[in-house]
Amino acid sequence: MAEAQKILPVLPDGEDDAEEASVAPRLEREAERIAEALVFASAQPVSETYIAGRLPRGTDVGSVMARLKSRYAGSGVNLVQVADHWAFRTAADLSFVVQTEEQEVRKLSRAALEVLAIIAYHQPVTRAEIEDIRGVQTSKGTLDVLMEAGWVRFRGRRRSPGRPVTFGTTRDFLDHFGLEEIRDLPGIEELKGAGLLSGRVPSSLNIPVPVGEDEFSDNEDPITQMDLEELGLLTPKAEEDD
Repeated sequence: MAEAQKILPVLPDGEDDAEEASVAPRLEREAERIAEALVFASAQPVSETYIAGRLPRGTDVGSVMARLKSRYAGSGVNLVQVADHWAFRTAADLSFVVQTEEQEVRKLSRAALEVLAIIAYHQPVTRAEIEDIRGVQTSKGTLDVLMEAGWVRFRGRRRSPGRPVTFGTTRDFLDHFGLEEIRDLPGIEELKGAGLLSGRVPSSLNIPVPVGEDEFSDNEDPITQMDLEELGLLTPKAEEDD
């Protein structure tokens, strides 16, 4: 007797595609929920690398975050990008609602503000270059205040005699001032519109485009462990081992 042939169910043409199409949105939504939870649970901006490591393999993290950002646009809480990190922040027009009297307002001296602006626009920049732009000597205390605030960091060393240290801004600087990347700093026209520049601006005035946080100029080397030890910012490794 011939073996009975197994009868397999055959789906109508196009039904397989329809089933796959219905699964895709569910997977996308689940990826968004995971990313949303990761950012919400962190007090600090979360990197895309960290998020990607916890999403299904092959997920387009950029697309997931873009959809989430769009979903929160216009709400009381916004999803904002800070370099390659993401964070939830109170909508800018509602910040006054959540301010409390206990909040300490960080006030910078005029000198510190000038130095911060120079570093932001001219980075990478050395202390000597800062003083040349300002026309006055810059005290170590001014730079210390900016570094303690977490807005300025040592970023490299210039390939010139003495190998002076270069300064740059940090991700916390971007986060505090609501910038996605350093190139989002306002240009001349925006500064005029905000009343920060007078109408009689010298024609020679130029607002430079700063180098990105992880980019190095042609005459700059990244700062190393040895450099930090030399600057007294780290204990020499040999001493740590002892």
